[in-house]
Amino acid sequence: MKPDKILYVDDEPMALKYFERLVSPMAPVLTALSVEQGKAMLDEHPSEIAVLVSDQRMPGAHGNELLRYARDHHPAVVRMLTTAYSEMGEAIEAINSGEIYRYITKPWDLESLRADLKNALELACLRNERDSLLREKMLISRQQLMAGRVSQLAVLCADLGGGDCQEGLFTYLDGAARAGCRVPEMNWRAMDYSDLMQAEALRGIAIAQQLAKWHASFGADKSPAAAVRALAAALPQVARLEETRVRIDQPRSLYVVLEGAASDLPSAEGTAWLAWLTWWGGAVTLTPQGGSWEIRLEAAPALPTLSKNWLAACIDQLAETPQTGH
Repeated sequence: MKPDKILYVDDEPMALKYFERLVSPMAPVLTALSVEQGKAMLDEHPSEIAVLVSDQRMPGAHGNELLRYARDHHPAVVRMLTTAYSEMGEAIEAINSGEIYRYITKPWDLESLRADLKNALELACLRNERDSLLREKMLISRQQLMAGRVSQLAVLCADLGGGDCQEGLFTYLDGAARAGCRVPEMNWRAMDYSDLMQAEALRGIAIAQQLAKWHASFGADKSPAAAVRALAAALPQVARLEETRVRIDQPRSLYVVLEGAASDLPSAEGTAWLAWLTWWGGAVTLTPQGGSWEIRLEAAPALPTLSKNWLAACIDQLAETPQTGH
């Protein structure tokens, strides 16, 4: 939805009616009688309000408090202050602190008021288009980062165990999709592209070192019972149910390797699940049980032969995972 409404906040009911009568022919108008009502209106209609116009002198809190709130919580809204000539110093302060786009002096000049609001609506439209393009670009960049991490894991696992690790990696990636693993967050304000690539390289080195240590620690006994004991020892959220069956609580936490921030190196515990799956290499039956997983091992591999494009399919699935909350 493209924002197209103007919110006017003033403690005088007649001023609200006058403003609405003057402005409604050019844009839908919402009104509020106080700073608190204005904040509530912003929070209730965040995708609808394009421009906020606030009077300065109101009982309780002044308009610049509302404008600061809008700046901090709804930065795409174009903010304007209306004030009398005697309050010009406060308007200038609001401009200098970045709280407002423009001030409108009282009493209003009708043509100037409409011109200022028209410009504000056009600016809001440009901001909305910019933000939409930026969100799309960021999502694509995050999807590319996820694809790069999956490809990196495939190379690391191949180096550890060759083709014997493919079933384990497939189970890991399939489980990531089931757990709702999200594409990783990226903070472009904190790092540029070179910083990101360096951080990802350091993550890859740390993951490779941890995978090698885990593989060595699991030992040579790959019987199902021994494998279950090794998994239970490596992960605190694993509970043994039977000799070859375990329950894993909070399975989402197993995928920090994929969805963690670039600046955060995965802990040894964070790589244990992937290391164990690629070390075991046999059949793993994963069954969701509420918020947990039940894992059962089989002595002989029972997974179907992987298709030629299994890795590409996993990348597509993870990169397109809906962005939901925890």
